[in-house]
Amino acid sequence: MSQMITADLVDLDLSAGTKEAAARSLAERMVAQGRVTDLDGFLADVAAREAQMPTGLGGGIGIPHCRSAHVAAPTLAFGRSPAGIDFGAPDGPADLIFLIAAPAGADDAHLTILSALARRLMDEEFTAALRSAASPTEAAALIAGEETVEASEAEEAAEEEAPKEPTVAADAAPFRIVAVTSCPTGIAHTYMAAESLEKAAEAAGVEVVVETQGSAGFTRLDPAVVAAADGVIFAHDVPVREKERFAGKPTVDVGVKAGINRPAELIAEVRGKAERGEVTAPDAGKPTPVESAGEPEEGYGTKLRKWLMSGVSYMVPFVAAGGLLIALGFAIGGYDIDKAPSVAEHFAWGQADSWAALLFQIGGLAFAFLVPVLAGFIAYGMADRPGLVPGFVGGSIALTINAGFLGGLAAGLIAGGTVLAIQKVKVPAALRGIMPVVVIPLLASIVVGFLMFLVIGKPIASLQNAMTDWLSSLSGANAIILGVILGLMMCFDLGGPVNKVAYAFAVGGLATPNEGSLKVMAAVMAAGMVPPLAMALATTVRGKLFTKTERENGKAAWVLGASFISEGAIPFAAADPLRVIPAAMAGGAVTGALSMAFECTLRAPHGGIFVVPLIGNPLLYLIAIVAGTLVSAALVILLKGARKQAPEVVAAGEQPEAAEPKVTVAA
Repeated sequence: MSQMITADLVDLDLSAGTKEAAARSLAERMVAQGRVTDLDGFLADVAAREAQMPTGLGGGIGIPHCRSAHVAAPTLAFGRSPAGIDFGAPDGPADLIFLIAAPAGADDAHLTILSALARRLMDEEFTAALRSAASPTEAAALIAGEETVEASEAEEAAEEEAPKEPTVAADAAPFRIVAVTSCPTGIAHTYMAAESLEKAAEAAGVEVVVETQGSAGFTRLDPAVVAAADGVIFAHDVPVREKERFAGKPTVDVGVKAGINRPAELIAEVRGKAERGEVTAPDAGKPTPVESAGEPEEGYGTKLRKWLMSGVSYMVPFVAAGGLLIALGFAIGGYDIDKAPSVAEHFAWGQADSWAALLFQIGGLAFAFLVPVLAGFIAYGMADRPGLVPGFVGGSIALTINAGFLGGLAAGLIAGGTVLAIQKVKVPAALRGIMPVVVIPLLASIVVGFLMFLVIGKPIASLQNAMTDWLSSLSGANAIILGVILGLMMCFDLGGPVNKVAYAFAVGGLATPNEGSLKVMAAVMAAGMVPPLAMALATTVRGKLFTKTERENGKAAWVLGASFISEGAIPFAAADPLRVIPAAMAGGAVTGALSMAFECTLRAPHGGIFVVPLIGNPLLYLIAIVAGTLVSAALVILLKGARKQAPEVVAAGEQPEAAEPKVTVAA
């Protein structure tokens, strides 16, 4: 641990007012020590982890952390805030902030050390000592554990001298609990929840054995320990591995922060279930990976968004692979390649058309999974594995009855809801083992099939056809307005939920392609290319307005933008969202509007400039992209130039170019 934190990585007067500013201030210290290679890239990874779940804990502690390719060595920075900073903890701001940086490929030894720190944060004496530390050196020594040797020896001597109380055998065996804790990163929350549960169990007079499923892997609990347990606690934000080991026992299933904040309640709850004889099938009543990512008080709208994004995230790889293969088929064999016979029966090794047909047909099969995968993984997000079968069945039915993308959305929600409803039905103990494997998929598939074929399928198909006809008829001002809206959505959160909604809308139209849906796909891809291209142009034209790291990121943004990877602008947006995001949205709106006005079309769902041969009106399409890029770049330069600070901003640890003045900005 002493190699991970030094006095130079400690700030006992952290003046930042927000969690973003706090992370930047501490990260700048890491950069100055050569522990982090790319400040903005690292902060983007920290922000992405923070978006999954707030890292504020009870007791005034904030632990922003992540694993990042921009971390050169496992590092810990500590800040003490006199005013407190809001990290989303239920009891208020945090005054002790630990920024934990782990390399993407950190070994088990380093992660074990970081997990040990996470456990120590649950010790009130440790946190009190940090609050009273008089110097960075003292705080670093406390965190590294260097000061505890003499104290530990004194405590051991006192224990040896103290009279031993006689041990009295208990009349009955204590209540035994096995628990599993896990979080998306597997560095901090996982081990803090374990420590919290262990302390609460000791206070309650029960036995608890915790399996921590963290980044360093996990050691399975002894089957004999699991068999002897009277109850199970799952405190997790990612799926529990090998969950079937715990089937048939009273179970409490919550998010990992509940394990940290209210362990005594969880222990009391599982004891109550055991006294009432309530046991749980392997998957019954489980908050799914999507549900458990949030807090219990999250509204239905938030959960619905997460369920839908679960389906979209699994669908995108099928779209990208299938769509690009189809695009290659068109590029090599022309637009009549869709009429080619099956390559399984007719294939000539030396003919380009045969290879084009092969690519097209492989892509077509991959693309055909689009709606079933969407529906299946929406259901999975709601109900975990039992939702997959009815979800895929419902998605396939949506294709069969021409309900398309909208049918897939409906089928996924129906399948997930049906499974959740069945899981709430109490069944005899003899049937619990087969419920998630046989009974639930069977009954849910019947319900979903009945509803899709005979009740709601045809109305949804009519709505899908109406939307398709509407897209086909789009022209003039209506088309331009739609282009503006899609452009704004694509650039609002750069790969986030709003961006994905616009992209999913465009891709859904490709399932039943027509002139209108091809225009929408073209507008969406063009607008999504603008933000990284604009940031690349701005860093090239007015480099003095950007840090050295941002200028380096600008070079990569040329390639990312040209490849239709909107996330290439995230480092810029994370560092300066109030200037970068509005500028990006303005350029995206211009490009979307021009693409629709020029009636550009696109048959491929991805590819950027590399699929220009498949674009209708390619020259005008490129003009639309250039126009939006110029607008965004000009706006971001104007907004950054209007700041009252000096024109050159240099992050801590960076050296300005020779002729440029240096102004170091403290977050």
